[in-house]
Amino acid sequence: MSSADAVARETAWLSAFDPTDGLPALLAAQDGPFDVLQGYLPRTPAQRRRQLYVMRRRLREIRTAHVRRMAQHSFELLIIWPASSPSGSAEEPQRALDDAVELVLQRVGGLLLDKTHGGRFLSVAEDPGEVTVVFADPDPSLRGSADLTCIISYSADDAEING
Repeated sequence: MSSADAVARETAWLSAFDPTDGLPALLAAQDGPFDVLQGYLPRTPAQRRRQLYVMRRRLREIRTAHVRRMAQHSFELLIIWPASSPSGSAEEPQRALDDAVELVLQRVGGLLLDKTHGGRFLSVAEDPGEVTVVFADPDPSLRGSADLTCIISYSADDAEING
């Protein structure tokens, strides 16, 4: 396990779907809310698509003993959500974004009694034990000049290694 593949590991967890585990699907191909779910922000994000991008904003290497260290990743999930709706309602896309965020929070929370995201990390959203969601002001989207956006932030710890 390398700290360099943390975004790929987290993207794989968010993209995974097993109908027997009780966690929601996030990809539209599996009846989830997102058309795009990928690691890293592309140069030109898709237009009028429901998008989720996994990014790492900070990497801390914590020395836990003389020769032991642990990588702690600070993840940001950027959601870009079209502000238009078939009915022309301004409230409908905002409500749909809230619903999509709830599904993402369920996936980030992980399986009951397993906060490792399927063994990809030592723990996720445990130190600190919080997940933060910040919604951008919807007013520009209501005026037709932007999509709705929000950022979900949380941390993940890797297993300790000798180094």
